Amino acid sequence: MRRSFAPWADSSARPLIRFENITKRFGDAVAVDNLSLDIFEGEFFCLLGPSGCGKTTLMRMLAGFEQPTAGRITLGSADLAGVPPYRRPVNMMFQSYALFPHMNVEKNIAFGLKQDGLPRGEIASRVEEMLRLVQLERLAKRYPSQLSGGQRQRVALARALAKRPKLLLLDEPLGALDKKLREETQFELMDIQHELGMTFVVVTHDQEEAMTMADRIAVMDHGHLVQVATPGEIYEQPKTRFIAEFVGDVNILEGNVMGQENGLWRVATPSAQAPLTIDDPDEVLNSGQAVAIAVRPEKMLIQRDPPPANVPNVLTGEVWDIGYLGDWTVYRVKLASGAIVRVTRANASRFVENPIDWDEQVYVTFAPDAAVILAE
Repeated sequence: MRRSFAPWADSSARPLIRFENITKRFGDAVAVDNLSLDIFEGEFFCLLGPSGCGKTTLMRMLAGFEQPTAGRITLGSADLAGVPPYRRPVNMMFQSYALFPHMNVEKNIAFGLKQDGLPRGEIASRVEEMLRLVQLERLAKRYPSQLSGGQRQRVALARALAKRPKLLLLDEPLGALDKKLREETQFELMDIQHELGMTFVVVTHDQEEAMTMADRIAVMDHGHLVQVATPGEIYEQPKTRFIAEFVGDVNILEGNVMGQENGLWRVATPSAQAPLTIDDPDEVLNSGQAVAIAVRPEKMLIQRDPPPANVPNVLTGEVWDIGYLGDWTVYRVKLASGAIVRVTRANASRFVENPIDWDEQVYVTFAPDAAVILAE
């Protein structure tokens, strides 16, 4: 169901959230600059970008904690201008979790429901439902100080979900967790969001987190949207050099366009003796134009022996560094031009006979369709 979920591709679909020409200034500083964005019901949407790019400010405006300097935000058919946070059908889960230390788990979850004046029986039913959802039934009587970081994160999530908001906002929700627990919790959040059919909007600077969880990602930089697309499109078809370098690892080869041959672009670069051959039909380029060629490390092959003469895109160099990561080995190869490229090789077997070592002369190749031309 997640794979077939794509309301943004349906011209008749109406977005749940719409940012229209939103600008937010703090004095002379522009945090968000004339931004427009649609988010659809049931979507797991991620705002991704470096610190200071405006992603948290955008979320806070949606929650009602900040007001736009200009522009309009709508939720459903309702304009949110002037609507205080407690009147919005939105809940926000903060990075700090903000649990009440003097309340046990079930009382923390029930707090918002009691504030809304729900009947005691309904409160008990919802708390029980949330405890089951986040798998904390046995810890209901414990206090936050008696919980691990991952358990506190689940309590905060349950409290945010208990009021059944139309929209859940999560600000760096997994930042306080260790790597292994963070990876596990990513899939748990996906399962919970799918089970509830709720709209989640997550703010993060962690590219892996965004790529794992989101249906779509909006990459932001200096208050602007740079690209909004699915994780696969963001990774495989970055629109700018900033996105290629920010999301995942990438090698950038500088060059100049020589023209087209048999539908493929030919690019001269100091990183290779022969022109590179790139299959990127979406680009419209001019002869002599300066471009950057982006190639992901896992799409490059490394070998000792010279490749056959008909193999395109051959780089030669010396192994400068080797990093063993268990599932992958990373080679840093210094080319004759002085540029360093990263090549990753999957460790598919436990032992490799005569492995490539430091200081060896090697050949690095990649297919024409493995690279993307970036004109910006």
